[in-house]
Amino acid sequence: MNINNDHSTLKNLKKNKPNYLYDYLVDFDKSKNFEYKNSGGLRTKGIYKSFIPNKPLISIITVSLNSEYTIEKTIQSVLKQNYDNIEYIVIDGNSNDRTLEIIKKYEGSIDLWISEKDSGIFNAINKGITVCSGDIIGILNSDDLLTENALSLVKKYFENDKIDFIFGSVEKERLLSGFNKEKISWKFNVYPAHSSGFFVRKKCHIKAGLYDEKFKLHADYDLIYRMTCNLKLNGIAMKRSDITGIFNIKGRSSEEGKIKYFYEEYKIRMKNKQNFFFISLLIVLKYIYFILFKIKIFAKLFKIIQKKINF
Repeated sequence: MNINNDHSTLKNLKKNKPNYLYDYLVDFDKSKNFEYKNSGGLRTKGIYKSFIPNKPLISIITVSLNSEYTIEKTIQSVLKQNYDNIEYIVIDGNSNDRTLEIIKKYEGSIDLWISEKDSGIFNAINKGITVCSGDIIGILNSDDLLTENALSLVKKYFENDKIDFIFGSVEKERLLSGFNKEKISWKFNVYPAHSSGFFVRKKCHIKAGLYDEKFKLHADYDLIYRMTCNLKLNGIAMKRSDITGIFNIKGRSSEEGKIKYFYEEYKIRMKNKQNFFFISLLIVLKYIYFILFKIKIFAKLFKIIQKKINF
């Protein structure tokens, strides 16, 4: 076990057990047993965190499955933050490689880790959210990183009480920034990234509920649509120069089957009561665009048009 008193998660420790987010969820089954067979961390030793004046507690949730080659750097990116009121929760899907061994190496600086089989990434994320106690919540996948000052930036922006959720700039294959919420009715990729770039107040999760686990690819699209369009919550983007994350693009979204992706987008928009005929036309046009984009001359033309109209 790696215990380092300089770790950002080892400040402001308390003995008083706080309320967890599930205590506030209206439709959540509070009779559920939260005694996990395979778990560890500070909480299992009776050590907790909470809000302190001028330092909201920020909960970071990492989900993992067979991530032995990347998760150590992910964990270290949280422990090396220059903000020091952090609750760190790791939810592992019963990995069969060295992932759990690496998690246990740092369990003296992790608030809670759980390792058990789950039904998908958003089931794991929901599990982490329900047992967190932070005032602000962020998701960090097990192959992404936070920049060293990410959570200091988050704290600074949330000093504005009117902000409900924020998107930091994220480095993918290039630097992505902004939140084009006026386009969300016809495109979902209107923010830089969910993992390492999205941070939300606990009270907003209580209003919006958890991620809808029916959506296996992009339940984040559904949640952010609900927050933006249905609940009219106030989401903003940080300045482009305020970078919160480094997102590992390899092997993830690029591998999603486009048919599955379009079908899930259709289901999300139907669930949120957008017009059936509009959605159907939108999905057909997107599929045509996807096919034509494979042809070089059309790809060049589309890129020129995108720049002209700020697509």
